[in-house]
Amino acid sequence: MTTDGIPRYTGDASPYQGGDPYADYRTPGAAGFPFTHLPDLADRRLGAGVIAANDEFFAERENLLKPEAAHFDPELFGHKGKIMDGWETRRRRGTDGAHPFPADEDHDWALIRLGAPGVIHGIVVDTAHFRGNYPQSVSIEGTCVEGTPSPEELLAADVTWTPLVPRTAIAGHAANGFAVDATGRFTHLRLNQHPDGGIARLRVYGEVVPAPEWLAALGTFDLVALENGGRVEDASDRFYSSPTHTIQPGRSRKMDDGWETRRRRGTGNDWVRYRLTEQSVIRAVEIDTGYLKGNAAGWAALSGRDGEDGDWTELLPRTRLQPDSVHRFLLDGAPAVTHVRLDIFPDGGIARLRVHGSLTDAGFVRLRGAAHVVG
Repeated sequence: MTTDGIPRYTGDASPYQGGDPYADYRTPGAAGFPFTHLPDLADRRLGAGVIAANDEFFAERENLLKPEAAHFDPELFGHKGKIMDGWETRRRRGTDGAHPFPADEDHDWALIRLGAPGVIHGIVVDTAHFRGNYPQSVSIEGTCVEGTPSPEELLAADVTWTPLVPRTAIAGHAANGFAVDATGRFTHLRLNQHPDGGIARLRVYGEVVPAPEWLAALGTFDLVALENGGRVEDASDRFYSSPTHTIQPGRSRKMDDGWETRRRRGTGNDWVRYRLTEQSVIRAVEIDTGYLKGNAAGWAALSGRDGEDGDWTELLPRTRLQPDSVHRFLLDGAPAVTHVRLDIFPDGGIARLRVHGSLTDAGFVRLRGAAHVVG
């Protein structure tokens, strides 16, 4: 079934019969959901965490945010039963033998701190390998509480929670996707499963909206970093890996933790276009080719423009790159820009791009206005 262009699955999956455990997994496949091109705000690499849950008897809540797909080992059991790669609660019961089933309002919950606050456009509740032990339905709420609130503070009566996903029936062993229409800026989620069961992974796709006062206090910061509100707008090639990897926190840890293109034949070059946090002046640039040894880009150049229709201005001329190395460049007298474009020649890959600078006064005002409008 499809609603608003998003596939909907319900019901149990067949018991596991051996072989590839993902063979009968229900998912949109290559088409994906219409929002999964956006960053996952609940990415552990951004600092997200599951800070509390009312129950995690069978499987730990922290599994919800693992970056990799859920793993299934049919022979893995522990002293509590089957060990699942997800968050799984015990079976709820009614009040007595005459009322053995839980009441309609009974449910389990988990509190999630987003790695980066932002506007949420879509959520995926993944029940991979939970074939007959998934929740009958889920609901999700969001709130915006600055700082680092404790679970008790988030659950206080004066905290306002906004419904993001109404109580909706879901399927076992499936990617259950939901479009989110709320326009608020959120820092935390409350994931409810009705009445109990297991969820393998939670993905929260949206746009990062950083705290402008924090960035202004830092002065110079990475203007293109995902955690600071930078984002990839477009790229010439995504064959081997996503260009969004280039603005993830930290250094790459392996070759596919960066951006790599297919081998180009003939003329032309590959490129990525980024949107900065807001209008800024760039002072320094880092281009890291870590773990890219025989496939690093040969040369790179960086351009910038101010506004969607501004002219591109050269910030860094075409410069030779070395494999598996960090390259650092100081810029003098660079103009204020809102976008940068990294061109690599002729193809290959880079691991990380860092664009260090400061917000202009106009950029700070616009960023503060955006944060307050959606906050």
